[in-house]
Parts: sequence; structure tokens; C-alpha cells
Amino acid sequence: MNSKVIIVNRHYPPNPGITGESAWDLAKYLIEKHQVDVEIVNIDGSDDGGGAKREPVGNLHTLHSTYKVKNKILKQLASLLDGRMLIQKAKSIDANAPIIVMTSPPLLPFWASMLLRRGKWALWSMDLFPEAFVAIGMIAEKNPLYQWFLRKTYQFAPQKLIALGRKQATFLEKQYKKTLDTTILPCGVIFHQTYESLKPFWRNDDEKIYFGYCGNLNDAHNEHFLLEFIKALNPTKHHLILALYGKKAQKIIDFAQNRSGITIVSNVPRSQLNFLDVHLVSLISKYTHLMIPSKAVSAVAAGGAILFCGSQESDNWDMLQDAAWLIREDKDLGEQISDFLKNLSTEDLAIKKQNAQRLNTDLQQNVLKAYDEIAAFVKQVP
Repeated sequence: MNSKVIIVNRHYPPNPGITGESAWDLAKYLIEKHQVDVEIVNIDGSDDGGGAKREPVGNLHTLHSTYKVKNKILKQLASLLDGRMLIQKAKSIDANAPIIVMTSPPLLPFWASMLLRRGKWALWSMDLFPEAFVAIGMIAEKNPLYQWFLRKTYQFAPQKLIALGRKQATFLEKQYKKTLDTTILPCGVIFHQTYESLKPFWRNDDEKIYFGYCGNLNDAHNEHFLLEFIKALNPTKHHLILALYGKKAQKIIDFAQNRSGITIVSNVPRSQLNFLDVHLVSLISKYTHLMIPSKAVSAVAAGGAILFCGSQESDNWDMLQDAAWLIREDKDLGEQISDFLKNLSTEDLAIKKQNAQRLNTDLQQNVLKAYDEIAAFVKQVP
């Protein structure tokens, strides 16, 4: 009899959200390499995420949110109720099967702690809530309601932690106040990924260095970094590809419209990321460990370099600095970016991209190791 695992997340293919694509990749590996029966509990609906539209694998249990509202407060309440519905459904499928709990919708780990308690479950820590609500400014850190949710979220620890990086893992161990059985699995490496060989229409001048910001531009991302980069761009030497979605996207699109040296597209598929030389990535420092941009890891996986605006304490910088340049958030962005672009040589770029290829080999090996560790956890007899 095959082992069974239940993966819980709001997003899952054909939804293009990156967390769902990551769940799909793990599910495919567990099914094909370890003959594990994978049950997926998700919520229907579309998402303007940056993942590919893939054919789902596993046995899907797709739930319908009855709270499709636009009001921000009601939307958060609906999200809270959706999280409870997802965990309750997972529990009902098989009382003995281990459950991998991801972090969408926000507060899904809160419900895991409340409803799964000391059962066999793993936390796959993508974005961390309720802490991110404080970073966004939605609620004060000293608010009694926030403090209650924070305490309950970390009251019961999972049997296994699947963290995006070692620094995030350390942060979570402090939150749970205990050492956890931890697997490091960076988000952004898709094991079952191929890249195109035919150049896309936007890559039409190999004499230029191609930069790209492809993905979410939301609360955690620094739009000023992108604005200053656009101002400093030299269209005779550089070309910028923008494929943006999220809260701050339209502001950048409006600013970049009709500027020389910039191409705006609706989406750059992961299969075309290998045609970008340098990927722009940002994470506002107060979100460090709460969110870890997957686009940085995806960039290296595609053999590209990174221009990272954020904290040196971030797992993105910790893991990928050999293939990256750092723009400090606490110094003048315009000056740093202008200096970077003026001094960037093709030789420097070649070294970073060579380092990216080496790091990608390491990342691929780490992903396989992580998947096998997760398979071992799934197959453990209680």
C-alpha cells in the first residue's frame, strides 16, 4: 500500500501562482519517484501569479470560497475562514495521513496549530503571517488581537519545518521556541523545468545587457528601487523587460510607458528567463524572513545574475550573493544604481553568470535532497 500525503494551499495548477507551482513540482516528484499518493486541498479561482499554467497532478479536492468580496476588511475575514475550511477538509480526507501546510491564505499556519496541534504535519513556510500584517501596517504590533493570533500560531509546532532558507529557519525556531526537524527548500527552483532555445521577440539585440523585473510588485517590494533603475538606464547599452503585477505595478508601468530601452509585457514565462542577463529583485528590510522573493532563486536557476535591493540578512543574499550585486536600502538608491550601471562590464557580468550556473547546480542538488527528506517524513510510521 502506497504512502499518502495531503498538501494544503490556496493555489494549485492550473492556477499560475508560484506557491501552487512549487506544490505541483513536489507532488510530481513524490508521485513519480516515491510512489506516494498525493492529495491536494486548494481553493478554486484564478490568480495573476508568475507561474506557468501546468496540468495538475495528484488527487484534487478543490473548495469554493463563498466570500468573494472586494472590501479589504471583509476580504481578510474571508481569507481567515477559507484557511479553517482548508485545514478541516484536509483532516477529513485521511486521519492518519501527514499534512503539508503551506502559508496561503494568510493565517493557514494559525489554523494548523489550532486544529492539527500535535498531529503529523509539516509547515512549508512561504510567507509568514500574522507578522507580515504588522510589516504591511495593517495592525499594530502591540495590538492584543495580533498578539493573540501570534501566540496561537506558534503554540503547537509542526513535526517538520520546510523553510525557504537557513535564516528563515532560525527565525521560525525562535518563534516556536524549540529546535525543529528542518529541511531547506528554496522557493523558485522547479525541478521539472525546461527552458526555450528560440529567442523571444523582446530579446533582439545581443550587444545590450538585458535586465528584467518579472513578477509581483506588492507591499514587500521596493518600487523606489525600480523607479531609480528606470531613471538611470542607458538605452544604448541596456534594455529592461517589465512583466509586473500587484499593488504597485501600475505606478511603475505608467512611469515606464514610452521610455526608450524598456519593453513592457504581460508575462515572461519561466521557460524564457534564461534570456535575461540580470534580474532585479527587491525586498524591503522589515519583511526580511517574512517573505523571500522566489524570483531571485528562479533567476539563478535560469543562469542569470541578480541586482538585489534589500538586507544582507535576507536568505536571498545569504544563498545567492556570488551571483548578485547588492543595493543597500539605507543609502541613496539613485547614486548606487547609477554607479552600478556605469561600472558594469561584460566581464563582470560573465563572472556572475558563471557563478549562477554553479549555484544552480547546488540548488538542483539541494532540491532533490529536500524532496527526498520530505518523502522520508511522509513514509515515517508514527
